[in-house]
Amino acid sequence: MRRSDLSPYWNTNVARHPGILRAVPEGCGDALDVGCGDGLLVRKLVGKAKRVTGVDSSSMMIERARELAAGEPDVSFLEGDFLTLDLPVEGYDFVCSVSTIHHMDFEAALTRMRELLRPGGTLVVVGLARERSPGEWATAVAAAPAVRVIKVLRRAHGPEGMPVADPQMSYGQVRAAARRLLPGMRYRRHMLRRYSLTWGKPAP
Repeated sequence: MRRSDLSPYWNTNVARHPGILRAVPEGCGDALDVGCGDGLLVRKLVGKAKRVTGVDSSSMMIERARELAAGEPDVSFLEGDFLTLDLPVEGYDFVCSVSTIHHMDFEAALTRMRELLRPGGTLVVVGLARERSPGEWATAVAAAPAVRVIKVLRRAHGPEGMPVADPQMSYGQVRAAARRLLPGMRYRRHMLRRYSLTWGKPAP
């Protein structure tokens, strides 16, 4: 696969890809990208996992993802609602999702991701949240100038037709719910208006 196929654009979602790729466990057999969009992260996961599946509810995004990954024998894409798609329970060694979970019921989506993960596997969720507390607003205001500069310098853009939605949960609400559903998970808030949740499913 040409390097240009893996670096066609940059935005605040793509900025989190390196960290996601570093979290893929050694010897990963099956990986799942929830809300895969045009499949950019799926294509990057090739070589990190033996088989990679992308899921998205947008027929346009799935069609584009299949075109861009044509010729990759161990890559597949499924169109539909992640919460109801027929996916194998404990079928994946690695599950990731970037800026998608706020389009769904947060707790239902996180619970499903947990159930699809094999024992010993790793889950990484990158998401958006809204500022509610004074501390959250202070962090956002302090980072805003740097965020604007970085976006201009990197010429931030993404594929056309990506579905958008405003997050309803605050950073604090996300952190509290995730701690309850994923005991021991690691939460981080990133400068470019994203948070990440990283969790390893206990092995038996």
